[in-house]
Amino acid sequence: MPPAALLAAALLVSGATTADAAPAAPATSVFPANPYAGPPGTATMHGDTGSSDTTPLAGPGAGRLSSKLNGLLSACPTVLVGSDDYPVALCTPILGQVPTVHLLDPRSGASLASLTLTKGSLLGGVYAYIDHQNRLVVVDGSRSLLRIGHHRDDAGAWRLTVDKSLSLAAAVPADDAVTGLSPDWQGRVWFATGGGVVGTADDTTSTVRSTRLPAGERIANSVSTAPQGTAVTTTHATYLLTAAADGTPRVSWRQPYDRGSARKPGMLSWGSGSTPTFFGPTDGTDYVTIVDNADSSVALKVYRTSTGESVCSVPVLLASHGPGSENSPIGAGRSVYVAGTYGYPYPAVPEGAGDSVPASAPFAGGLSRVDVRPDGSGCDLVWDNTVRSAAVPKLSTADGKLHTVLRDPLIPGTTGTSLLDPCRYAEIDPSTGKVLRSKLIGIGALYDTLQMAGTVAPDGAYLQGTVTGVLRITAD
Repeated sequence: MPPAALLAAALLVSGATTADAAPAAPATSVFPANPYAGPPGTATMHGDTGSSDTTPLAGPGAGRLSSKLNGLLSACPTVLVGSDDYPVALCTPILGQVPTVHLLDPRSGASLASLTLTKGSLLGGVYAYIDHQNRLVVVDGSRSLLRIGHHRDDAGAWRLTVDKSLSLAAAVPADDAVTGLSPDWQGRVWFATGGGVVGTADDTTSTVRSTRLPAGERIANSVSTAPQGTAVTTTHATYLLTAAADGTPRVSWRQPYDRGSARKPGMLSWGSGSTPTFFGPTDGTDYVTIVDNADSSVALKVYRTSTGESVCSVPVLLASHGPGSENSPIGAGRSVYVAGTYGYPYPAVPEGAGDSVPASAPFAGGLSRVDVRPDGSGCDLVWDNTVRSAAVPKLSTADGKLHTVLRDPLIPGTTGTSLLDPCRYAEIDPSTGKVLRSKLIGIGALYDTLQMAGTVAPDGAYLQGTVTGVLRITAD
């Protein structure tokens, strides 16, 4: 079916149109600050505990753009910044693949100190957050919840130390591993494992409580927390959970989605690639959204946080012909932005992910914007393009731009990928989806951003993990 016809048919099925409501202006509403997490925008991989992928900080200014790659011989998917303005990166070295924490110089991005952690699963060295005391909170390969602080000695040298530790071994089986974690509004740490265990940990009382979701449902992404509860997306369904008086998780609602017939190329699991996103026009938590994994075209699914009621199911990423997104959607106000990853050449996938069908595909990319209608009666596809984002974009509510890195084909006009692809930092207009300006940051595999999330630092520098270190993008 031609793309235009497919779009029209899909919109009729979903009840969404592109003309029923005027597009929302770029949102300034933000997800509420979590009292047990670091600054909004820099506390988690996805900006905040609601995984909105927004930031209240403005990115590089209007001057001439420049970039510097601080090589750490590691893939660095998580770069966070505490209230003291010191970036902390969680990286996995190319050799040995032992997760390593780096404290970075705020001015240069160079590593000031490092600490190795116990090796675990592939995704065990990805998700972490900064807490309200500027400590990195992460679960290592020994199934221990760690709070890692950075301290300066009398001689002025920096060091990283494990300031607090709590074993989760009673809740996490030996053949399982924590894939995601986030604090709630009571100070407990919610965690989820690849095998489908969801739990809470209180390291002030050493209390750990857990529950197991239905057999066969795996969790391949992180969790998101809001005052109403904790959102978790498995390979079959999206959940909102709350905690009983003793901290035991309980399901408030469950919404299954179309997971498709197999894992797709450019996806790391058979199912949604989304860490669920809280967003909304009133307090930033009205809705929860994910992208499904339907075979022919994926859909953005939006649910009411309070009840789990479906608001809409809108096909996205149609212009790029790339039915897949491994990235968490961006949510701000009434608007959601989805970046496609179908065909992205990941060098490895988690154990047990299964074969992809087809075995490979060109990197399609694509970027879509969907708005929830003002009365909440449905959603509208606002724009849909073929931009090839190679990272999780971030929306700055301060400068009104989407910030990301684009991966261009070596041969213009083609859709393939190679070890010599050029990569560009880009700023995109959220109103139109058009690239406003860009800057070549490098050519080749050393600059591969591997669909990792960037972070706007307090000084406006854009910090972006690559397979070999951390890029620092600034304007003169």
